[in-house]
Amino acid sequence: MRDVLDDLLAVWSGGGTAGVATVVRTIRSAPRPPGAAMVVAPDGTVAGSVSGGCVEGAVYELATEVAESGRPQIQRYGISDDDAFAVGLTCGGIIDVFVEAVSRDTFPQLGAVADDIAAHRPTAVATVIAHPDPDRVGRRLVLGPDTADGSLGSARADAAVVDDARGLLAAGRTGVLSYGPDGQRQESGMEVFVAGYAPAPRMLIFGAIDFASALTQQAALLGYRVTVCDARPVFATPARFPGAEDVVVDWPHRYLAAQAERGAIDARTAICVLTHDPKFDVPVLEVALRLPEVGYIGVMGSRRTHEDRMQRLREAGLGDAELSRLSSPIGLDLGARTPEETAVSIAAEIIARRWGGGGRPLSETDGRIHHER
Repeated sequence: MRDVLDDLLAVWSGGGTAGVATVVRTIRSAPRPPGAAMVVAPDGTVAGSVSGGCVEGAVYELATEVAESGRPQIQRYGISDDDAFAVGLTCGGIIDVFVEAVSRDTFPQLGAVADDIAAHRPTAVATVIAHPDPDRVGRRLVLGPDTADGSLGSARADAAVVDDARGLLAAGRTGVLSYGPDGQRQESGMEVFVAGYAPAPRMLIFGAIDFASALTQQAALLGYRVTVCDARPVFATPARFPGAEDVVVDWPHRYLAAQAERGAIDARTAICVLTHDPKFDVPVLEVALRLPEVGYIGVMGSRRTHEDRMQRLREAGLGDAELSRLSSPIGLDLGARTPEETAVSIAAEIIARRWGGGGRPLSETDGRIHHER
């Protein structure tokens, strides 16, 4: 829902009712992940996608119907058959799509959810998508690490789902939880879709150079909150990095150590060192490589620079296990030359590290296209 939240809020704030379709479960090679959503406004305009185009027409019709009736539905879409007019996924996967009517009456907490997401406060929305009692379908809980608002229909169900949904939220995950009709564990009958909205991951870019400007834009496309840090105030200016959330004038190693002390670095954080200067990059890498949890650490430089840097880091006391976490030279081998091409190369390596991709052309591989986390 994050991608279509502005469009949904426009309808909600105006007192209208939108039909909202959300992918809640995927099987095999589905084109969009759980949480992908499509919003149909009262005037018929559409925002978002649930399948990249395969079944959008059918979902549009269903969302329009649900917005008018107010009765939520769950629909499964699978592989297309030989009928040219059949509704199905050409990729061969299967998706379950939950469709509901969203308005101020049905989702009074939406404004608060939007505020939490905008402020980078972790929040989750737990919605009943299947239940023996049709009146329970569509009921929801909105919860944070220490708060819960709404009800799924019983105190027992609420307690079970709040506990489990907070676990998903802490892990940054979205998915379906199954219970008995009244929240009984290890039973079936009630399914609850938990959409977790953890704060967007951070990317820390050290070195306010032209490559950093291009990488800032690429990282923003991937959903990162970007901070650019450089000790030179003449280069580290907000005007040069309009896509960054923060532009900080400080020594890189000092800033990173302070962020780590605050608990602002986690396993999703990407650290990209683009300074090209040992007096900057070696001290910040000493801090970064000793942190227990970082999603990615990469540093720019030539092969010769890499060898010199590795020697300096060993002299600083870093061992093989710590140095093995370093991506140097940074990025995948795409033949990149310009700052923009280099930014794509770096982003590609971060994506490959996150999902376990090999970085090879798909035409040279077989098996699954989409990797599991």
